[in-house]
Amino acid sequence: MPKLEDRCWSCSCTRGRHKLDGRSAAWLAAKVGEAMARVNGLLGQACVSLAQPRGRHLVRRSLVLFVVGAFLALVLNLLQIQRNVTLFPEEVLTASFSPAWWVPPCCGTAAAVVGLLYPCIDSHLGEPHKFKREWASVMRCIAVFVGINHASAKLDFANNVQLSLTLAALSLGLWWTFDRSRSGLGLGITIAFLATLIAQLLVYNGVYQYTSPDFLYIRSWLPCIFFSGGVTVGNIGRQLAMGVPEKVHKD
Repeated sequence: MPKLEDRCWSCSCTRGRHKLDGRSAAWLAAKVGEAMARVNGLLGQACVSLAQPRGRHLVRRSLVLFVVGAFLALVLNLLQIQRNVTLFPEEVLTASFSPAWWVPPCCGTAAAVVGLLYPCIDSHLGEPHKFKREWASVMRCIAVFVGINHASAKLDFANNVQLSLTLAALSLGLWWTFDRSRSGLGLGITIAFLATLIAQLLVYNGVYQYTSPDFLYIRSWLPCIFFSGGVTVGNIGRQLAMGVPEKVHKD
């Protein structure tokens, strides 16, 4: 007499379920294989692009912008902390080798993105930036930007409104002296808005704080710093982009 277990295993519904599971597994394996093939294709295209002269130049520009942005962020952040403009939690100050270890990498990444974005926007608009295109002008722009940051921490005004208006005038003067392009003005304002919003969220979540905040959770002159920083990094990116190798056209 056949056992009950044998009857259960030989049931038609069970066999149908096994067939369905097999089809599902085959379909899932096929989809995974397609996805892996696409990923491999994208990685291959990326490797080929990076192996070309323009790709290698893009990587070098990104690295230079990252290092410059991280270095400026480290120096200027230390200046703000020494002047008690920004405050970090005690556990951050004692647990890491720098007042805020995450500030230089984040600012370096932002500098790389902004520095690559400026020449791309210029090329897209068909308006190449040709005003004061030399490294001496770029170095002076960096010096003025550092001076604006130093002024935000050192100058003492009767109230923050006067300081904010002064820094706004200095920031616009920096743009007028070293940029004067509509794309530079528009990108600078956009960067100032987005960076100020991110700073508001960080302060709201207790990552750090500002002394004497007068613009929600931050200081009212902070957008001026972000604007001048965007213009400065943009000029560095434009100057680095001048050495992009041109494509060879075959007759």
